[in-house]
Amino acid sequence: MKGRPWTVVAAVLAVAAGLIGWAVTRRPSAAPVAAPQLRTTTAPVARGDVTARVQVAGTLGFDGTYTIVNQLPGGVVTAVATPGTAVVRGADLYAVAGVPAVLLYGTTPAYRDLALGMSDGADVLQLEQNLVELGLDPQHGITVDRHFGDATATAIRRWQKARGLPVAERTGALPLGQVVFLPGALRVGDAVVAPGGTAGPGAPVLSVSSTARVVRVALTASRQASVHPGDPVKVTVPGLNTALDGTVREVGTVATAATEGNGPPGPATVPMVVTVTLPPGAPVLDQAPVQVAITGAQRRNVLLVPVTALLAGAAGGYQVAVVDGAGRRLVTVQTGLFDENAGTVEVTGDGLTVGVRVEVPAS
Repeated sequence: MKGRPWTVVAAVLAVAAGLIGWAVTRRPSAAPVAAPQLRTTTAPVARGDVTARVQVAGTLGFDGTYTIVNQLPGGVVTAVATPGTAVVRGADLYAVAGVPAVLLYGTTPAYRDLALGMSDGADVLQLEQNLVELGLDPQHGITVDRHFGDATATAIRRWQKARGLPVAERTGALPLGQVVFLPGALRVGDAVVAPGGTAGPGAPVLSVSSTARVVRVALTASRQASVHPGDPVKVTVPGLNTALDGTVREVGTVATAATEGNGPPGPATVPMVVTVTLPPGAPVLDQAPVQVAITGAQRRNVLLVPVTALLAGAAGGYQVAVVDGAGRRLVTVQTGLFDENAGTVEVTGDGLTVGVRVEVPAS
């Protein structure tokens, strides 16, 4: 992934939380220094590959929200799709006075009657695409374009027959409100009007979302430049044994700072959206907390130490405590990539080689 290395802020906080009281008050020296008072052990300097990864919290939900507005003549609502269920192309969303509103796929909203003699338009093109996809043009008579022709009317009559309409109602036309164009399959959220209620033209009837799954993350603004659309991520979902592959779809550009009551504002964040596909049989989770491991830059064949080996230097930067036969001494190190998943960090420093042991807090 392109972009500058991950900010070390998260690592500094993690180190400080675990090493309170273990502050270094003088510059590194080749002479042995007194051992700290807390319990410690050692870990070897290793050589290997490091990937800049950071764990952030996210919320798994459904992508996009829509409000289905009634365009049928006003009347008593006689049916609504069940909340929590999926509605696909050709299925009913709701019905008013027994007349159903059917979902078809398209980005142009339905705004007029669909019938012979109408002017050409994008809504006609969408209708014909849907009729073909529903298998209602077996003789391939429809030329899928913006023109409503005889073959289009024939396909609608075939559809009306399949839906059980009496012969007199197989008109080959679709009055406004009988189809609803939306980009794809929907998941029903809430019914604004229950069966038995009334809905006039323009009244909201259903709250829905798409069936696609996304994770929404409030990404710390300082990490924004290191994350890009298309970057791979790993998403850990409650109830699943393995992390799922995801992809960053978008990273916001406007930062906001959360506030709680009258307290000071929290860190500035930008919205990030991750697409993810759940395996068949996975729990149907909505607004579920998940963990997202963002994958950043990679370095190969570098020296690695545990993040917990880092000590804050008196003049800034980092040190590690090297422990060998001569005792314990502090060595200034330059840090590279941090891998919060593995708990390791890339380092360089005088005298650091593979196998040298550095001090870490005992578990």
